[in-house]
Amino acid sequence: MSFPFNEISFNRNAVQPIECIKGGWELIRSQYWLFVGMTVVGVIIGSVVPLGILMGPMMCGIYLALFQTRRRQPIEFGLLFKGFDYFGDSVIATLIHIVPIVVIVVPAYLLFYVGMFGMMAASNGQPDPGAMLGLLGVFAIFWFLVMIAIIVLSVIFTFAYPLIVDRRLSGLNAVKLSIRAGFANFWRLLGMLILTGLMTFVGVLFCYVGAFLVMPISFAAIATAYEQVFGLGEVQPNLPPPPPSFT
Repeated sequence: MSFPFNEISFNRNAVQPIECIKGGWELIRSQYWLFVGMTVVGVIIGSVVPLGILMGPMMCGIYLALFQTRRRQPIEFGLLFKGFDYFGDSVIATLIHIVPIVVIVVPAYLLFYVGMFGMMAASNGQPDPGAMLGLLGVFAIFWFLVMIAIIVLSVIFTFAYPLIVDRRLSGLNAVKLSIRAGFANFWRLLGMLILTGLMTFVGVLFCYVGAFLVMPISFAAIATAYEQVFGLGEVQPNLPPPPPSFT
């Protein structure tokens, strides 16, 4: 069954970052290597197509497995591909997340290089050092603002895929509700994402392999945070989700 968007309540300031990470580990501990395998395959498949078109379904599959584990239901590796049952809605959520970033970043790069080559052409290949430093300074400030925007987007989009899977919301409504709940739990969610980000960074230092060992814990921590904020919805019958809605 689907849940009416306006009837879904959520808790404010409910996320406990340390408890989410601990709870995430407890959630997957007994089937840790299964979740590692699902994460590796999901990330690889999700990276094949630009703009994360396939990443959404893979994330839905991972969260579906996490929620079934939380409900003490059996899971198997093939559950990862059940995320494609939510293909349309997950793609909508992914594009809403990624497209604004692309629209900002790509023109910024173009303007930077146009400006740099324009200064070189105007000075016969010898750009003015002061002008170059000014351009680099402006670009650095711009990237600082972009990174802040990306962090904010990451926080407020945290619950989009879990809401699509657990409450069967449309992609657009899942994003809307995730934004509301994300802002209502912003600093606590940010703290949790910083901690899991640091864990992933340490994993990357070990030839990137370690990152794949940490990612399942990060996803499980988000699933735990989701439960703290929304609780788990009713057990869903094995029916295909409704078609994507743009309303």
